[in-house]
Amino acid sequence: MILETQRLLLREMTLSDLDALLLVLGDTESMRYYPKPFDREMVQKWIDRQRRNYAEHGFGLWVMVLKATGEVIGDCGLVWQEVEGHQELEIGYHVRRDQQMQGYATEAAFACQEYAFNVLDKARVISLIRPENIPSRRVAEKNGLKIVQETLWRDIPHYIYAVQRSESELFTTSNFSEA
Repeated sequence: MILETQRLLLREMTLSDLDALLLVLGDTESMRYYPKPFDREMVQKWIDRQRRNYAEHGFGLWVMVLKATGEVIGDCGLVWQEVEGHQELEIGYHVRRDQQMQGYATEAAFACQEYAFNVLDKARVISLIRPENIPSRRVAEKNGLKIVQETLWRDIPHYIYAVQRSESELFTTSNFSEA
């Protein structure tokens, strides 16, 4: 286990999580802001990439596990992204469709934000979000991230949401009371 929140555990992905992650990353609706949903091979490569991130950086996207049931309902974590020629630490998240709108992404993303600031000693984190992705924008905003720029990232318009460590201290886990 890497992180624990009120309702979630975040831990490293393994190949045994492939089927559970396929339900998230392979879902057409959940992945509508990606170029396409993932097939089984793409999910395996996703897991392999995260395992390399753990080895190289000590972090990556982690599986999101419901404490109450032990089931994997998505992923959330920290990844390095190249944005306009420099490296940015991004908080990313995906939640299984039947578990969306319950505040899990907000809860997990906030824990990752705090991990970046307090464990990794980073001064800033971002989230790259397509303008039309209102649910992800709400997650970022609930955790204190604000739009700082619009950019073409991977040839698709994205907002760069960001928060600095000092700004983050204004937000608490009370943000999780709303979906």
